[in-house]
Amino acid sequence: MFRIKTLNNISKAALHRFPATRYQIGDGVDEPHAFLVRSADMHAMAFEDGLLAVARAGAGTNNIPVAELSKRGVVVFNAPGANANAVKELVISGMLIAVRNLREAMAFVGGLDPARPDLDAYVEASKKKFVGTELEGRTLGVVGLGAIGVRVANAARALGMRVLGFDPHMTVEGAWRLSSDVVKAGSLNELYAESDFLSFHVPLNAQTRGSYNDAAIAATKRGAIVLNFSREAIVDEAAMARGLAEGQIGRYVSDFPSAHLLGSPRVIALPHLGASTAEAEENCGLMVVDQLRDFLENGNIVNSVNFPSVRLSREGRARVCIANRNVPGMIGSLSLVFGAKGVNIAQMQNASRGDYAYTLVDVDATVSSELTEAISAIDGILSVRVI
Repeated sequence: MFRIKTLNNISKAALHRFPATRYQIGDGVDEPHAFLVRSADMHAMAFEDGLLAVARAGAGTNNIPVAELSKRGVVVFNAPGANANAVKELVISGMLIAVRNLREAMAFVGGLDPARPDLDAYVEASKKKFVGTELEGRTLGVVGLGAIGVRVANAARALGMRVLGFDPHMTVEGAWRLSSDVVKAGSLNELYAESDFLSFHVPLNAQTRGSYNDAAIAATKRGAIVLNFSREAIVDEAAMARGLAEGQIGRYVSDFPSAHLLGSPRVIALPHLGASTAEAEENCGLMVVDQLRDFLENGNIVNSVNFPSVRLSREGRARVCIANRNVPGMIGSLSLVFGAKGVNIAQMQNASRGDYAYTLVDVDATVSSELTEAISAIDGILSVRVI
């Protein structure tokens, strides 16, 4: 029986996908084969040897020690795109809140005295303070054209906006989904200079951390509205504070309240609501549960952030799942071990991703402990599992 430990509340519809006869699930499970997590911080956790996978019901994995788990051969899954529609809708909402001065207008209405005798006339006379502009005809620059960025770009086009996009790592699948009249920017500075709105949809890594900095702000069209529904640290907050104070940035709309920027009249902050819809939570849960089951039961990997995608239909009597460092000669070494133990390989599939690789081997015989021990002894092997 597989043991799954939950670190956050996971959609009940998703948890019901686990067959009760084969899975033990809950927050009190000991010695788990896998964790299901949303936002819980796992960096200070100690992990036992039997851990096989961590499944994040969401896109970002900053709360998971991916590097440490990779060295142990533990596969980390996420749910890219499952919450894309929820984030897209909030980004559009953020643009409208900013450009139509809705926050200020709602605060004004909230402060009205219902007993005021000239209420209607006062409201009519005051509304000119909240005059905004329309989105149609304005230019939106989208940095990062993954699952969310593509949806944001397409939605903005449907609203009549001109859209510029920049993503040097865009996938073929993303290109197929992107509206054909989204303009490809030649550089980030070109996108910054032409955009009335900027929306960031990139992962947080060494290259993107603090990338929207003083130089980027200086290159931005004066008065632009910047939206960050990606990750807080992508924007250099000190630089943003300077840009806002100088009027270079018109408004900053963020899903990440910051002590450095709270209180600024030009900052609109939301309490990390991007994926906070019932639909998104269920979609994320369903996606990672299906991926986790396929991995635990069949060894297949789909949507891992640290190991390559490998899928192979079952053949033979047993399947050996091997995670290893991506080093030369590994396939040859594995083949020699299987041959030395007299085990015929029915089929094999191998793929690599950066420093790590993953191999599925279907064999025509029962796999002995001697064989798994011999595989584990190969230099560079991180984990071996027999299904």
